[in-house]
Amino acid sequence: MSTAEKQQFLYFFEAIRPELITNPEAWTKEDREIGKAHYSYLKQATETGIVILAGRSRDGLGPAIVIIEVESEVSARDFMENDPFVKYGLMRASLHPFRAALMRKV
Repeated sequence: MSTAEKQQFLYFFEAIRPELITNPEAWTKEDREIGKAHYSYLKQATETGIVILAGRSRDGLGPAIVIIEVESEVSARDFMENDPFVKYGLMRASLHPFRAALMRKV
């Protein structure tokens, strides 16, 4: 399927335990392992062209987001639900259709 036929989606996170956003000491060993798996999941998906952008605000107030490009909303939801942050219950995520209007060239 060509890039023109794919759709973009954005999902953002909400921590199950709000202190995870502002207090690094709140992360358990298991939470940190889930964080590493989340990073690896997104890194691999970036390398294969699914993830367009992923990141978080640094002030603890703004969002953490992932923007992806996939074939369908079903594919997007599946990708989001298999993100280790969501899959293992550390974060809730909300999926939204998205369209990047402007992107700088890397």
